[in-house]
Amino acid sequence: MKRYTVEKRKIPSTGRDIKILVFRPTVAKKDDAHTAGVLWIHGGGYAVGMAAMAYFSRPLALVKKYGAVVVCVDYRLSVEQSYPAALEDCHAALCWLRDHAAELGVNPAQLMVGGESAGGGLTAALCMYERDKGGVQIAYQMPLYPMLDDRDTDSSRDNHAPVWNTKRNHAAWKLYLKGLEDIPPHAAPARQTDYRDLPPAYTFVGDIEPFYCETLTYIDHLRAAGVEASVDVYPDWYHAYDMFFPFKKKAKKAIAKFEAEFVCATEKYFREQNN
Repeated sequence: MKRYTVEKRKIPSTGRDIKILVFRPTVAKKDDAHTAGVLWIHGGGYAVGMAAMAYFSRPLALVKKYGAVVVCVDYRLSVEQSYPAALEDCHAALCWLRDHAAELGVNPAQLMVGGESAGGGLTAALCMYERDKGGVQIAYQMPLYPMLDDRDTDSSRDNHAPVWNTKRNHAAWKLYLKGLEDIPPHAAPARQTDYRDLPPAYTFVGDIEPFYCETLTYIDHLRAAGVEASVDVYPDWYHAYDMFFPFKKKAKKAIAKFEAEFVCATEKYFREQNN
């Protein structure tokens, strides 16, 4: 028997409807007190990608192995519309998850957000946005090798690693931030100056990819603000290594650690909704 179901839905966002995929375990838990609801945001430099990338990234295992409910969102890409369109769509999907928690069998005090690459950047941005606007209470964040900083760092400058490099990074940020003169933290989270009261976090990153430094800096800032946060660094990994080579021993190790951190989070982190 298949261990999950998937449903396609359309939900309203700012000025348009967007598509989401809703992944649910076939056999729901008898007690939903520890059933996490996860919004997973796909990568692709803010410019490409789709919700269906969930089939070969990290979130589907959270449904099949651990009984989570995962919502993946087809946010507007920067080739169609620049910031803040993607963030608005992610916010709409998160609000939908909160508002339909009872229907989905999700504990509304255990809503989490995660994503890889640009999806990791949107994860961090969404956590900041919800905090600043008094919106959805997010219990935990999982921004994997996140795209956070539109400025060059020591690892993103003159980087020629496979998959993602300096040239692609510059082009992607230019497209996403088109028309902005002052770059706000909700667009490029590395520009944040106040990390207080953000959700606890876990991430991992490779040490030869462009986002190595900004990932470590993000975790350092969270810790300095009193937020529980941890990161694992994998030597000689380039961008999205776990997605390209999930069958390799070191990728399996990273995936297992990610899942273990998720399980710990389901036992530890809760945030009651304001309404």
